[in-house]
Amino acid sequence: MRKALDALYDAAGALAGLCMVGLLAMVMLSIVSRQLHFHVPGTDAYAGYLMAGAGFLALAQTLKHGEHIRVTLILSALHGRTRHALEVWALFAASLLAILFSYFACRLSWQSYLFHDISTSSDATPLWLPQIAMALGSVVLAIAFVDELVLELRGQRREVKRGEAAHLE
Repeated sequence: MRKALDALYDAAGALAGLCMVGLLAMVMLSIVSRQLHFHVPGTDAYAGYLMAGAGFLALAQTLKHGEHIRVTLILSALHGRTRHALEVWALFAASLLAILFSYFACRLSWQSYLFHDISTSSDATPLWLPQIAMALGSVVLAIAFVDELVLELRGQRREVKRGEAAHLE
């Protein structure tokens, strides 16, 4: 099960990377088209869709690598059962919120499909297409939070050491 979950997080991260490459392509196309005096409609909208997709698809892998911002002021002062209880509470709340968010993201995408909702910009893209990335990313994030909760309850959760997550210079 661990290999399957890690593969899911890695696949979502790879899709986020592909969205970043697509974003670069849209920006470069926009720049080149302006320099050569022709217009490619929709490049700005597609760049926005790809940016949102990259952000949502990268959430779970970022969580699993300990790169999300956490306020550890209280946690660092606690030890033992108290710290464990606070971690479980925080992960339960985060899991619940992620599940709710993923439900509504999937519902939004489905409703956009049913109502044939399209973008108001010049590209006239069916909105359910870019919303799939948001829905998929939020579902994978919810799975990752539940995974972290289960690991914490079993006492198998890997703690990221201070300074290990963010390599700031």
